[in-house]
Amino acid sequence: MAEPHWLDEREAHLWQAYRDLQRELRNALDRQLVRDAGLTGADYALLVPLSEAPDGLVRARDLGRLVGWDRSRISHQLRRMEQRGLVAREDCPEDARGSMVRLTPAGRCAIEAAAPNHVTTVRRFFIDQLSDDEIDTLAALFGRLLAGLTNHET
Repeated sequence: MAEPHWLDEREAHLWQAYRDLQRELRNALDRQLVRDAGLTGADYALLVPLSEAPDGLVRARDLGRLVGWDRSRISHQLRRMEQRGLVAREDCPEDARGSMVRLTPAGRCAIEAAAPNHVTTVRRFFIDQLSDDEIDTLAALFGRLLAGLTNHET
């Protein structure tokens, strides 16, 4: 096996800063969600695509793909959310092995309560810290990095 191409000091600093930013931003967003709506970041991650779907209904496997989670994680999270009345699972009419996930009225209320302060927090700690040019540059860079990940299996 070839010797890895180690990060130099500049590259290591960038990588650590990115990891720290990601952790601290997620923590700030999670604190806001719990404080304002009693939701976890995982709850919010699933409530967003459900709230945007026609009739608030998405096939469970498609919901997992939308958020990038494996079947086990999506199943466990849905079970917790179902117990709290945020979602309901239904049989899939096209496939007896599949299930559909429906946003309940309580789930809709929860996301509608959380969203305004969530977007305020995103703006405060991320968007408002950047100039218009920096937003455009980061959007292009993130798009390129994401494309590289989705086009290459590790």
